Amino acid sequence: MSSKEIAMFRFSVPNMSCGHCTASIQKAIMAADPDATVSCDLTARIVDVDSTLDETALAAAISDAGYRSEKLAEVQ
Repeated sequence: MSSKEIAMFRFSVPNMSCGHCTASIQKAIMAADPDATVSCDLTARIVDVDSTLDETALAAAISDAGYRSEKLAEVQ
């Protein structure tokens, strides 16, 4: 069991425009944190992530999937 707390992060991903985009982002985040919960809103182009990873690691995973992101919020 991890001693790290789970935090919720919200990212704006302006170039996320289709189901393939969301699948790529979800796959990249899940590869970095298999226990993460990822929710994508295509209309708003928002990705919500519950994870023990920090903002930098999550942004890197989104970048690795080929998308630029900007953190909008963090809720602990």
